[in-house]
Amino acid sequence: MVAYLGWGGFRIPVIASVAVMAVLVAVRLIQRTPATQALSGAVGVAIGAVWAWRSGDASGYFVPGLWVNAAYLAGVLLSMAVGWPIVGVVMGLIRGEGTSWRERPAERRRYQLASGVVAGMFVLRLAVQVPLYLAGAVAALGTAKLAMGVPLFALTLWGVWLLARGAEGAPEPQDPPQTTR
Repeated sequence: MVAYLGWGGFRIPVIASVAVMAVLVAVRLIQRTPATQALSGAVGVAIGAVWAWRSGDASGYFVPGLWVNAAYLAGVLLSMAVGWPIVGVVMGLIRGEGTSWRERPAERRRYQLASGVVAGMFVLRLAVQVPLYLAGAVAALGTAKLAMGVPLFALTLWGVWLLARGAEGAPEPQDPPQTTR
């Protein structure tokens, strides 16, 4: 965004984004820390850079992200429609309960609602960013993408956690203690 606002056009901002990503990956490799996240980010930057370069327009940098958000939205909605909400699947794996959560209607509803929160995040991103892309408002689109990236994702995870934390398997009913005389 700084390069775009400072120089405009698309070449310098695209080159700057690729250079920054290369430096970040190199730092990870020099520190000998896992570079998996940095490399996956590099793939995203590379796809956006190629798209922008080929289109000759800086707003082209954001197109792959819009498609990814639409695909994730479709995936979450599909998981909800078939009765396997993605939050339930993930929480079942994390909690080591597999798919037993599906046998408890209240828990299924919580996970369905939590998955709806995730879907809402993708809807919100698309509802804000697609009109900005179509209007050619590159600076506003870049700002929106930053604000709706990690901060919105963190807020969404918090909402999902609030919904899913109470969705634990019901304890086994216990017999009342025996009375003695």
